[in-house]
Amino acid sequence: MPKIKTHKGTAKRIKITGSGKLSRERAFGNHILAKKSKSRKRNMKTDAFVKGKIAKNVKTALGGTK
Repeated sequence: MPKIKTHKGTAKRIKITGSGKLSRERAFGNHILAKKSKSRKRNMKTDAFVKGKIAKNVKTALGGTK
């Protein structure tokens, strides 16, 4: 089997933590912020984690089994 290439678009958006979880940024935090509540904007600053079947697919896109 050949090596699996890293999907660079995914690699720029998702980081693997020390424990092996997949960390990503939240969406909708760039513009039109005046109508969004303070707590909603604050929540958008925190990282989210990719879970379940999607996490397995993302790990494959990042270069195989890790």
